[in-house]
Amino acid sequence: MKFSKLFLVALTGAVFFVSCNSDDDKAPQLPLGAYDNGFLVLNQGNFLAGNSEVTYISNDFATQQNEIFSTVNPTTLGDTGQDIGFNDEKAFIVLNGSNSIQVVNRYTFETLATITTGLSNPRYIAFANGKGYVTNWGDGGVATDDYVAVLDLNSYAVTATIPVVEGPERIIEEDNKLYVAHQGGYGYGNSVSVISASTNTVTSTIAVGDVPNSLEIENGVLYVLCAGKASWTNDETPGALHQINLNGNQNTSYAFPAGQHPSNLVIEDNKMYYTVDSDIFVKTTNATLPTQPLFSTTSQGVYGVYSFAVENNKIFVGDAGDYSSNGKVYIYSLTGSLEKEYTVGVTPAGFYFND
Repeated sequence: MKFSKLFLVALTGAVFFVSCNSDDDKAPQLPLGAYDNGFLVLNQGNFLAGNSEVTYISNDFATQQNEIFSTVNPTTLGDTGQDIGFNDEKAFIVLNGSNSIQVVNRYTFETLATITTGLSNPRYIAFANGKGYVTNWGDGGVATDDYVAVLDLNSYAVTATIPVVEGPERIIEEDNKLYVAHQGGYGYGNSVSVISASTNTVTSTIAVGDVPNSLEIENGVLYVLCAGKASWTNDETPGALHQINLNGNQNTSYAFPAGQHPSNLVIEDNKMYYTVDSDIFVKTTNATLPTQPLFSTTSQGVYGVYSFAVENNKIFVGDAGDYSSNGKVYIYSLTGSLEKEYTVGVTPAGFYFND
């Protein structure tokens, strides 16, 4: 009898122990906020209309919520949303038309701060050495007042400015250096500035093709996609892709056929994706440029791909439509099969994956 009771107690304890361990192993990760485990779509809005907003779509595509900033906060987001940068649990939303940055918790979207000083026509943001770096055009009609603002991530103050040539646009960080593509502002740029995050100075300049619009860094190589000058400039130049070895600065370039003006470069799983008008192209890293697109978005009525991403074995396309009414987001398989379609805000300008 005693043995039976002892055996029963031991068996119960063992079951309880296994059960606890099993529960611990399978315990779901608690969400960090309402907008965790999904992606954000920055809707630019109309210039000077103050109608920028953000859409949330869950990773399983089951949940969509538009206008999440104004849902959470008692104010509107601002004018002409240009970019979102993630740093730890904070999201920095660059607002070109408002000359400001809204800082929010990236998972709850509650406002933490609004930065309004030290910015002039801000464009894109990156992070290095514990600081934020924001490209600024200054006065679009002046070619000599462009700069990169250095942002203290705790006080939210602009603590320094780094003068650069006209039209700083996309910015990316690697090994404590910032690479800035000079698309040209109202002009036509053809260079990339290299900035040391230790000294906050421009240390070198890399010559590239006309109108560099995308930057990616992979395995020590900087990839720069250049649109070239469009035909309506009356000085049309071809698009180009530059592969720059950051150790030896060796620059290998690929010229696009006449009339092709590529944009939206993304590197994912050792493949390079980019767009030309409404077409999606894919190139393996060391291969020549493809002559045929992977697929076209014209069946969805996309006149030109406005925003673009490749993530989680899906291709994401933002369609601005008429640039005044709500835009569309289309999600495709890697072979170009349309899988999902969403109506979002005005002018979907970028995708930001919030995991």
